[in-house]
Amino acid sequence: MKNKTIPYLSGRFFDGISSGLFMMALPWIMLQEPDMGTFVAITALVCTGLSFLSTPFFSTLTDRHSRKMILILVQVAQSTTALLVCIAYWMGAGSHWILAASQLVFWVSSNIAWNANNAFTQENYDQQEYAKISGYQEIVMQGTTLGAGALGIFLLEMWGIEEFAAFAAIASGIAVYSYVVTPYQRKVRHSHNIPFLSQIKETKIIFAQQPRFFGFLLISCLSYPVLTFLGKLVPIWFADLNISGNWVAFYNIAFGLGSLMTGVLVSRVLAMLSHRAIMQYSMLILAFTLLLMSGVMQPLYIVLLTLGFGFFNALNRIARTNWMHHTIPMSQRGRVDGGMAMFATLVQSLSYVLIAFLAHVDAIEYGFVIVGFVVFFASIWMLLLGQKIEADHELAPQY
Repeated sequence: MKNKTIPYLSGRFFDGISSGLFMMALPWIMLQEPDMGTFVAITALVCTGLSFLSTPFFSTLTDRHSRKMILILVQVAQSTTALLVCIAYWMGAGSHWILAASQLVFWVSSNIAWNANNAFTQENYDQQEYAKISGYQEIVMQGTTLGAGALGIFLLEMWGIEEFAAFAAIASGIAVYSYVVTPYQRKVRHSHNIPFLSQIKETKIIFAQQPRFFGFLLISCLSYPVLTFLGKLVPIWFADLNISGNWVAFYNIAFGLGSLMTGVLVSRVLAMLSHRAIMQYSMLILAFTLLLMSGVMQPLYIVLLTLGFGFFNALNRIARTNWMHHTIPMSQRGRVDGGMAMFATLVQSLSYVLIAFLAHVDAIEYGFVIVGFVVFFASIWMLLLGQKIEADHELAPQY
């Protein structure tokens, strides 16, 4: 396991650092010009929309081609994009349109890489290795998130776009090398008799075959849009209360530390409880945590509760991913992940609309209550679906 894990995690590390720092720098650079807030918001909306529309296409490609090659090509695309941005600004030809285009490439390609990484893990590791590699992945991911966040705040005051772009190009180049040298045992071979469009259409059939199981997984996916919702809600709420921006940084650090603890402990937790039970309990705890956040005004309590939120959010995601490793056929993994990503993106977009409405009516503090009850009722639905899934399993013929 060591021979393939070290270079693979190295690739994920440098991918996370380059993407995190560069994507952080792009909006900041654009906002240095006057009246660019609307442009930045529209750019993010376009990126989200294109990611949603392209997901069925790229998730199907994941099931037809080498997952390792997809990871390599994503890093090549990101490294090339960053290098072109660096050259453009070095030659004095930079513009906010170039930055918007590069953000689009990084945004969409990062979503492709996330999808391919899950399929790659399932294919390249044995079942007894899934829990351990999931813990390693979480530690690396949260380490890069914390590192990029802390380093980014410092570097944003020192570097220009040329330095950020050059750094991203080099880091993505290292990620390319890391993935190239990662041993890969390809188990899914594409049948050229199956047309591409037919495989895209099969996604609907795959989900329809097990509506309770996939409904359970989709509800579990709500934790991601809730996370991005809080990422927008907390800074706005703190600003309304005239709370120092340092507390926003503490909030982000607390979430990362909570998730990091999950990476350390997840192997033991997965050995103690079933994937389904972990997901159910995690979602219920997330709901109660959000409702508790709605009842406190001190930023310290929000930060402390965020530690727990980060832990159980990551635990829910890792349990879901591992359950899928064990239950989803390798040949369908890309499209299943793609379908769930589309659901999460759609809910994410709706959550941004809710934030805009609450901010407009000056009721941003109710965001915690609303999303808390949404997650609570979703958790109750998960409990009901979980009982039916268990009953279906007991009634299934034993061979």
